[in-house]
Amino acid sequence: MPRTTFQFTPYDNPMAQLFWGLAPISRAAAWFYYEPHSEHAQLIYKLKYADRPDIGEYLGALMAQEMLMAGYFDGVDILMPVPLSRKRKRQRGYNQSEMVCRGINAVTQIPINTRALSRQHFHRSQTTLMRFQRQENVANIFELRHSQDLEGKHILLVDDVCTTGSTLIACATELNKIPSTRLSILTLGFTKG
Repeated sequence: MPRTTFQFTPYDNPMAQLFWGLAPISRAAAWFYYEPHSEHAQLIYKLKYADRPDIGEYLGALMAQEMLMAGYFDGVDILMPVPLSRKRKRQRGYNQSEMVCRGINAVTQIPINTRALSRQHFHRSQTTLMRFQRQENVANIFELRHSQDLEGKHILLVDDVCTTGSTLIACATELNKIPSTRLSILTLGFTKG
């Protein structure tokens, strides 16, 4: 898998730059460059659509081992997967981002919070949308719940792939409403622009 090495420049890399001026974050990184139709893209596809949650845990653990060496998890209090809608989670049987968090947790022991942020509805898949359409598709679809224990915490928001950052920005906008929190982002893949 073609590594990004973003963990060594977590404040200024192509992924972190997606959030500049849109969502205050502490750092951002992805493990590898995501290229559609490649072998590693097939792993993500199987994770999301072929009932293979084990792939998420496995990749999450491998990613965590590499990110740990760079100090990427220093100061992080909570892992938080990007939530799926109830309908999508019921169809899939699991949240692929939560599986990635489980792999990270197995290496770092950082606790996972799946209750504080929820997705209210699912409009349509982001995969075929252009950047501005992606932003409109996820605008105001996330909601804070049970977030009182997160005040003053450093949250690491985890997803499978970052393409335009629209979903992550929508999550970050909601999470940044929690007083005195810090937010960082980590994904398995990053799609080159």
